[in-house]
Amino acid sequence: MRWEKQRTAGAHQRLPLDLDEGRGGGRAGLAEPGPGPVAAGTDEAVAIEVQAKTIINRVPGESGVPFRWTINPYRGCSHACRYCFARRTHTYLDLDSGRDFDSKIVVKVNAGALVRRELAHPRWAGDPIAMGTNTDPYQRAEGRYRLMPEIIAALRDRANPFSVLTKGTLILRDLELLRQAARVAPVSVAVSLGSLHERVWREVEPGAPAPGRRLDVVRRLTEAGVGCSVMMAPILPGLSDAPEQLEETVAALVAAGATSITPLVLHLRPGAREWYHAWLSERRPDLLPLYERLYRHGAHPPKSYRDGVVERVRAAQRRHGMRTDRPDDGFRLVAGSAAPAGGGGGADQLALL
Repeated sequence: MRWEKQRTAGAHQRLPLDLDEGRGGGRAGLAEPGPGPVAAGTDEAVAIEVQAKTIINRVPGESGVPFRWTINPYRGCSHACRYCFARRTHTYLDLDSGRDFDSKIVVKVNAGALVRRELAHPRWAGDPIAMGTNTDPYQRAEGRYRLMPEIIAALRDRANPFSVLTKGTLILRDLELLRQAARVAPVSVAVSLGSLHERVWREVEPGAPAPGRRLDVVRRLTEAGVGCSVMMAPILPGLSDAPEQLEETVAALVAAGATSITPLVLHLRPGAREWYHAWLSERRPDLLPLYERLYRHGAHPPKSYRDGVVERVRAAQRRHGMRTDRPDDGFRLVAGSAAPAGGGGGADQLALL
C-alpha cells in the first residue's frame, strides 16, 4: 500500500466499533494491521493509521463542484455503499476499489492538529471547507478515533465556514460543537438519504445506518436549531425511482423538517461502475438491461431520465408544502484563496455524488 511510510506504530488489536442493532450486514469492527505492508485483496478488515502531511485539499477548478476546499479524515468507507463514486480513490493507494474500499480504512490520526495548523497559516483566507464529499467523516471508525470533534473545534475557533454531508448518526454526538460553530460562521449540515426502502438499504448500503435512523438525524438537527438539508441521493433506477417511492421519501423528509431536498440520480464512474454491476449481476440480473440502456454512453443516464426524476421529486415537494424556488442549502459559490501551508495539490474527490 502507498503511504506505508506514513503509518503509525501500533499493536494488533480489535477496535470497539460494534454495530447497533438493526443495521445491515457490515462488519462489527476493525483491527489494526500487523507490522508488515498492508496487502490488497485480503478479507481482513483493518484501520490503517497514518500521519497525514496535509489535510485541507484543494479541488481542481475543472471538477465543476460548488466547493473548492475539502477535509477528508478517512480514506475508504465502511458504509460499503455499492455505488460509491469514491471507490476508485482506493486504487491510488494500491488497494482495490471493491472490498478493500469497504474494509481497509485509512485513518489520518493527526487530522485535528493539521487543521489547526493550516487554518492558522497567513495564506489561508478563511474559505468554506466541505466535508463528507468523498468518504463519510461519520463512518463507524469515527466512533473510535473521534477526529471530527477536533476538526469542528478548530474550524469554530477560527470562525471558518464549513459544510458536512453524512449518512452517519454519529454526527449527533457533535451537536453542541456544531451549534457553537454556527454562532460564529456559516455552517451547513446535510444528510444523504435516497430511499426509505429497507430492502434497498440492506442490499446497497449494508454498512450505513438505516433510513429511519437518518431521518431521526434530520429531525434532531432541525429541533436543535442547526437545520439540515437532504441530498436525496442516489436515486437508483429500477430500485428507488418509482413515483410512489419518491413520494414516500419526500413526505418523510418534509415531516422530519428538512430545510431543502436535492435529488440526484445515480451516476457510475469507473471503480464504482464495476462493483455495482457485479452486485446487479448477482442480486438483480433482471435490471441489467435497464442499466445497460441508461448508462451505455457514460457515467450518467440520459438527461431526459434525470429531468423526469427531478421533476417528480419537485412536484412531491410542492404537494407537501416545501418551496422549490429557493437555492439548495450548502456552499454553492466559493471564493478562491491561496493554498494552505504545504497543501494545495490534487484533491481527493472530484464530485459530490
